[in-house]
Amino acid sequence: MAETRRTRSLAVLIDADNTSAKHAQPIFDEIVKLGEANVRRIYGDFSGTKLSGWNEAIKSLAILQHQQRSNSKGKNASDIALVIDAMDLMYKRTLDGVVLVSSDSDFTRLAQRLREEGLEVYGFGERKAVEAFRNACNRFIYVENLLDAGQEEKKSGTTPDRTAAQGKVPPSKARKIIAGAIGEPDADGWENLASVGNRIQGAYPDFDPRSYGCANLSTLVEKSGGFDIRKDQGAVHVRPKVDSARKHSGTGRRQ
Repeated sequence: MAETRRTRSLAVLIDADNTSAKHAQPIFDEIVKLGEANVRRIYGDFSGTKLSGWNEAIKSLAILQHQQRSNSKGKNASDIALVIDAMDLMYKRTLDGVVLVSSDSDFTRLAQRLREEGLEVYGFGERKAVEAFRNACNRFIYVENLLDAGQEEKKSGTTPDRTAAQGKVPPSKARKIIAGAIGEPDADGWENLASVGNRIQGAYPDFDPRSYGCANLSTLVEKSGGFDIRKDQGAVHVRPKVDSARKHSGTGRRQ
């Protein structure tokens, strides 16, 4: 009998001051791919109207709301409350990972500390998030990549092709990253794409094929134009494209 893989238990901690409520559902849809969000908490000052946009998401996604009134202007009590809860959860040793939903660089050290204790740390934030915070996480996922293209099309009135192209990096820009991750090819230069993906994620926590307008790594490799792809019994292998001139080198030269 095949061994059942255990689902990772995750805590989702949301910095409401630095996250838009429009990203809430897409974020939780993405978290399902990572594990089970057994702890769901959001932090902010909900006494006014500034965070009222979160009301529906808090109810529909069963998020525990932590009210943190800012007693002094310029002081962020909600950030401190989030950090305290994260440390409490860490010491309970009941989780496999923590999801930090914020673009705030102040959480960089928190991400580092959680990883030091063996927890997986997933960051969700905007592209404006600083590199230090992104790299402190095991993975950092841009919320811009999570927005449903169909919903954005309805809002903007643009065509699907134009919507998909907005803010995306050309696939060719990923060639260097992909090539650098082909570390253990066979005699013919082929490498398992899953292994390549793992190496890329380890070196670039914020790497995401969706940033290049592609749904997955296989599609990105194909569209980048720099690699040969071989699909065999469900496994995908990749190697740097073999130039046709090299393939036929020596042929036709001898008289």
